[in-house]
Amino acid sequence: MNIHEYQGKAVLKEFGVPVSKGGIAFTPAEARAAAQELGGPLWVVKSQIHAGGRGKGKFKGLDADAAGGVRLAHSVDEVEANAAEMLGKVLVTHQTGPEGKQVNRLYIEDGTDIADELYLSILVDRDTSRVAFVASTEGGMDIEAVAEETPEKIITFSVDPATGFMPLHGRKLAGALNLHGDLAKQVAKIGAALYKAFTEKDMALLEINPLVVTKENTLKCLDAKIGFDGNSLYRHPDIMELRDLEEEDAAEVEASKYDLSYIKLDGSIGCMVNGAGLAMATMDIIKLYGEEPANFLDVGGGATKEKVTEAFKIILSDENVKGILVNIFGGIMRCDVIAEGVIAAATEMDLKVPLVVRLEGTNVEKGKEILAGSSLAIIPADNLADAAQKIVAAVKEAA
Repeated sequence: MNIHEYQGKAVLKEFGVPVSKGGIAFTPAEARAAAQELGGPLWVVKSQIHAGGRGKGKFKGLDADAAGGVRLAHSVDEVEANAAEMLGKVLVTHQTGPEGKQVNRLYIEDGTDIADELYLSILVDRDTSRVAFVASTEGGMDIEAVAEETPEKIITFSVDPATGFMPLHGRKLAGALNLHGDLAKQVAKIGAALYKAFTEKDMALLEINPLVVTKENTLKCLDAKIGFDGNSLYRHPDIMELRDLEEEDAAEVEASKYDLSYIKLDGSIGCMVNGAGLAMATMDIIKLYGEEPANFLDVGGGATKEKVTEAFKIILSDENVKGILVNIFGGIMRCDVIAEGVIAAATEMDLKVPLVVRLEGTNVEKGKEILAGSSLAIIPADNLADAAQKIVAAVKEAA
């Protein structure tokens, strides 16, 4: 689960991480009030969406030369004018894709005199099963270009969970960011605070870009991009309260209500599978035979008839779906229950696209009998390769 920048900064502030003062605004009037409370003389008006690259982003409907999603303002009037222009508009960045995201809230923040911009992030290193720090002296909006063109400028090191963040990690961090003297001490303290926040709040990603050196020779986190491990959110009701459903895909939100793991993709063949590994294999083989999967959907090991019906509804809510492949291995799950759910869903939804079903495992013969006995045009498959070939052929024939 991701949260907005202003929410992330509030979380980090609880751990003693230095951030700028700011206020949230949903209307131009609230933006003006926030600016007046901060006092100025310089303010930053920041679009709050779950995507990076806001500063270089462009608003749909505005002139191509118009300022992006992060703007400097030198007066309260300018803050209000920017807010009026930005709120309700769709901001397109390199991370949103061409459809962009609508800006429904702004963060009005104190301006900062910047001497240097650095990059710092923390993530889970899957290779070492440890928390890793990623640091670079090349902070700012073009960190992706740095990673591609000059990867040697990005330093990574991991932290042993048995020791946690130690003074040696602080020295590594200072060295990676080329900080000395008092700044080295500051970044060591910030690194320890960020590690504590990351581990105690079960974060999956914590990115500070930029971490700035001010002209007063202090360090400050000027941005905060935070994502949390969804499997641990039950431990953090305070974090769950920060969820912004408007920033999430509507189908994914609906799927979560039924404990379905759903991720929308760009292809034409909808997939309903039980088990994440089998779902990945199903998507791979669809691509192998010449089409693209429209989604990842894992109904889990204990799917019911009702759950299968809801899964079908979610798949078909995607207008790009031209066919559906159901691939079920019945271990804990019974194939006859899946068959009943498939028939119920296809009947209720008045299915108009080709449907291929491959069942294997517990009660498979009974499941096949149920499918064969229905009046629906369900295409049976004997194995995964057979199923993939049949759904790809059916979709191409219907095109």
